[in-house]
Amino acid sequence: MEQTLTLWHALVASGDPAGLDEVLADDCVFISPILHTPQQGKDLARFYLTGAMHVFNDSFHYVKEVIADNHAVLEFNCTVDDVVINGVDIMTFDEEGKICEFKVMLRPLKGMQMMQTKMMAMLDAMSGREQTEQEQSAKERAL
Repeated sequence: MEQTLTLWHALVASGDPAGLDEVLADDCVFISPILHTPQQGKDLARFYLTGAMHVFNDSFHYVKEVIADNHAVLEFNCTVDDVVINGVDIMTFDEEGKICEFKVMLRPLKGMQMMQTKMMAMLDAMSGREQTEQEQSAKERAL
C-alpha cells in the first residue's frame, strides 16, 4: 500500500497517467461524484482517472492524508476557471497493495457541476482514440 501511494503521488505530480496500471487492481471499482453507478474494472478506472488528470491543472494539490488499515483518504484543493474545488480521493487497497476501490467526492456544487461539463468534454476528446467496449459504454451512460 505504501509503495502504491508513493507511485500515486508521483503520477499526480507528473500529470502523466501512463503508470496507472501499476497502481490499479484489475477489479478496481471507480466511484465518481458525477456518474450514477460505480464503474467496474481497471479499464474504466484508468479511463476516468486519465480524464480527470487532464481536466485538473497544476494547482491540484493534496492538503491532508489519512491512512488506516487498507484505506487512504487524500484531501485535495484545485482552482479551475477561478472556482476553488475541494475534494477527497478515498482509496481502498487489496492484499497486493493495489487500489481496488477509488471514490471521489467534490465540493462545492458549482465546482462539481463545472467538473461534470469539463469531464464530459474531455471524455469526448479522448474518444478520438480507440476505446474498450467498457469505456465507450460508460461514456454513453455518463449523465
